[in-house]
Amino acid sequence: MCGAAPLPNTLTERAPAKINLTLHVTGRRADGWHTLESFVVFSRGGDTLSLAEGEPLALSIDGPAAAACGNLDDNLVLRAARHFAERFPCARLGSFHLVKRLPVAAGLGGGSSDAAAALRLLARANALSIDDAGVIDAALTTGADVPVCLMGRARMMRGVGDELGPLLALPPLIGLLVNPAERLETKEVFSLMKIAQGSATDFGGHPELYPNMPPDAFIAALRKGRNDLESAACLLAPVIGDLLAVHSAAPGCRLARMSGSGATCFALFKDCRSAVRAKKAILRTHPAWWTKTCVLN
Repeated sequence: MCGAAPLPNTLTERAPAKINLTLHVTGRRADGWHTLESFVVFSRGGDTLSLAEGEPLALSIDGPAAAACGNLDDNLVLRAARHFAERFPCARLGSFHLVKRLPVAAGLGGGSSDAAAALRLLARANALSIDDAGVIDAALTTGADVPVCLMGRARMMRGVGDELGPLLALPPLIGLLVNPAERLETKEVFSLMKIAQGSATDFGGHPELYPNMPPDAFIAALRKGRNDLESAACLLAPVIGDLLAVHSAAPGCRLARMSGSGATCFALFKDCRSAVRAKKAILRTHPAWWTKTCVLN
């Protein structure tokens, strides 16, 4: 890795939205970190991150959600790159450019997905596998959701994001994501849970999900799950409850739930037409809300 540098090149990666179809809080460790059990899927669209190899480490951002990204030096993309460089001191770095489309602090793991995309780009630039122990350690050090975002495919995540289940093949999932122009900080939502440090919760186990489940069986299993953060998030942003009611009442909706720590909520529909119809209905009354129809995998 310390040999002669190749000619400059620009690499690009997609940074999709992360959606928690279930999210069970299983306890809180002595160090204060909450432990989870969550089934995670990803959209096919989201942010876009590019890397100009060989240039000084830097980050520029544009796109519809760029203004909400805050201090660039503290962005998870640069944090991930620095953690990567610590583990691979001779690594080839570069200048990143992020096109930010996903809303910020929205329960969609946008920052974590951006960081994972940065690690995939750096791994490609340095001929490393994303399964390399150093890449995985850089991901976990950057943030709890970054490891599951590295592969960007449906799977279970447990603990503090350090325990990942096998990739699961899913039936076709047609989704509608809606953020009601609310920004929620994860720390604030968890603080309302009031779970004592060093304790476990009686979360009741997770519904069984297995590869290639028939669609009806998959949806039925998901309905047995929940998002344990919904109640706390609704106290901070009551509009979430209104949005879930709208989702649930939409023709063709099979399941509606909040993603992550909110305020984005998803609905799974029987077909694309139903999802598009529901999106149009929401935008007629709430044109400022962020909405996205998508296929989840």
